[in-house]
Amino acid sequence: MAGKSKNIKKETGTGKIYVSASFNNTLVTITNAQGETLAWSSSGASGFKGTRRATPFAATTAVEKAIEKAKNNFGVTEAEIYVKGPGPGRDAALRAIRSSGMKISLIADITPVPHNGPRPKKKRRV
Repeated sequence: MAGKSKNIKKETGTGKIYVSASFNNTLVTITNAQGETLAWSSSGASGFKGTRRATPFAATTAVEKAIEKAKNNFGVTEAEIYVKGPGPGRDAALRAIRSSGMKISLIADITPVPHNGPRPKKKRRV
């Protein structure tokens, strides 16, 4: 067998950062322009357990880890940021991206909004 490496590292200048901030955890995924995942991290993967995963500090740590991987392995320097969810790590993640030196070209909120929601409960009869 010829020693072909499975992961061929390509230099990508631009990328997209997806931050999913739930009440329990913060997930960070960095992709290239086509949407192929380059690096990811989460508060749980950064070593936080239980309630501490839902803190802004845990989100900051997760973002720093993911950006470090993307910069070192794929040369990502500019990014579009897509934030989703209502969690406490949302603003902290944005601050961490800004302080990392990554050039930000766009910040978008892609939180899903219910238009009418589920069907209400039936009326109570007494």
